[in-house]
Formats: sequence, C-alpha cells, structure tokens
Amino acid sequence: MISINTNTGSMAAIQNLNRTSSELQQTQSAISTGKKVANVRDNGAVWVIANKMSNDVQSYTRVRESNDRARAILDTGIAAGESIMELLNEMKSKALAATQTGLSTGSQAALAADFAQLRDQITTVVANASFDGTNIVRATPDSAISLGDADGGNSLTIAGANLNLGGTIVSVATTSALDTAANAATALTAVNNSITALGSQLATWGAGAKRLEVHRNFVGKLQDSLTSGIGSLVDADMAKESAKLQALQVKQQLGLQALSIANSSAQSALSLFR
Repeated sequence: MISINTNTGSMAAIQNLNRTSSELQQTQSAISTGKKVANVRDNGAVWVIANKMSNDVQSYTRVRESNDRARAILDTGIAAGESIMELLNEMKSKALAATQTGLSTGSQAALAADFAQLRDQITTVVANASFDGTNIVRATPDSAISLGDADGGNSLTIAGANLNLGGTIVSVATTSALDTAANAATALTAVNNSITALGSQLATWGAGAKRLEVHRNFVGKLQDSLTSGIGSLVDADMAKESAKLQALQVKQQLGLQALSIANSSAQSALSLFR
C-alpha cells in the first residue's frame, strides 16, 4: 500500500540509524578513553567491581608506604644496634687489658678513660637513633609498625628494645669503670653478657626486616594482579574497536541511504495522478 501519512520504511530506517549512531558513539568513546567501561552507564555491575578494585590498588599503595616507613624505623634501630655492638667489642678489649695485674697507674687510667668514652657513646647513639620521631632503642622503646592490608584490619609489628646502659640487653652500667683490675673484671663480664644479648636482639630485628620486605613484595605483586584484573574488565581492545568503528561508519552511511530511499517513496504517489 502506498501511503503519504504512514511511511513504515522511513521509520525502520530511522530506528536502525539511531541504533548505529548509538553504537558508533560508544565505540568512539572507547577509542578516546581506552576503556570499554568508562562510566557506570556503560556497564553498572562491571564499573562497580572495577571501582572497588581500583580503590584497593590505591589502598595498597598506602600499605607499601607504611611498610617503607616501618622498614626505615627498623633500619635505624638496627644501625644503632650495630654501632653499639662495635662499641661493646672495643670496650671488651679495653676491659680485658685492664684486668691484668701489674699495670702502671698511667696505663690503668688510660684504659679507664677510653672505656668511659666508649661507654658514654652508647647513650649518645641511643638518643639519636630516631626516624620520624620514632625510636625503637630508647628506654621506653617504640615499635616499627606497618599496615598489613588495604582495610587496616591488621598490622605487622616489630617490637623495639631498650639498648640503654644498665638495661636487660646492654647490662653495662652507667658507672662501669676500669679504675681497678677487680672493677675491670666486673665490667668485662657485663660487656660479654651485653654482646650476647645484643646479638640475639639484632638477629630478631633482622628477621623482622625480612618479614617486612617479604610483605612489601607480596603487596606489590597483589597490586599488579589487581591492576591486570581491572584492565581485563574495563580496557578496550583497540584493534577490535578500530575495526568496529570502520564498520559502523559504513553502516551509518548505508542507513542514511536507506532513509533517503524510504523518504523518496512518498514521491511515487505523485506519479499516480499524472
């Protein structure tokens, strides 16, 4: 039937052309953004999942930063412990020499003076072993604490230890002296005990440093996995989108031709009245 009021061919052509234009707009958006799901309108469920994963990636960056800070704090404490160990080793040689009988007064005094300087240097090392206001070797030690996960639900804690003179680890007293052979023997015992205890503490901190390193590497791999997963969800395949763009452009041109043909059908009604 020929009708000038109802043009079904034109309506079908317009519907097809609108669908093509919508698909073309989506493809152009994918090419310009590099994403097949750029916003919630593209695919609400996928966008929500990808957004949650993206937040996790950012949160794990904070975890790694926290880990780096904890490692720096622990490294500072370890450096202080190693310096104190060196001082104790030197103090041991001085104390050992001072335990000999028959030393001259001058020799005894010289050894005592050197020992006192080394002893007091331990206090200086402890006082300066701070990183960002945190000191894990002072009398009331802080701890090196790192975030454990993206939700902040757990943490990694490496406990500090008191490395001050007269403590349970460095048992050398602030008054230890080598002024006599007897006092030197007492000091030597304290130094030996301190060396043993400090060695154990440094080994514990070394294990803690390894733990922080392993966790940081794990978080980095987890971030990479999440980033890869996000990409597979939302990233556009540019080769496919390019081919699709060309096909849709051709389809749009054909749709315009079809609409033009459908619109010209009404003109055929005039030929019936000639």
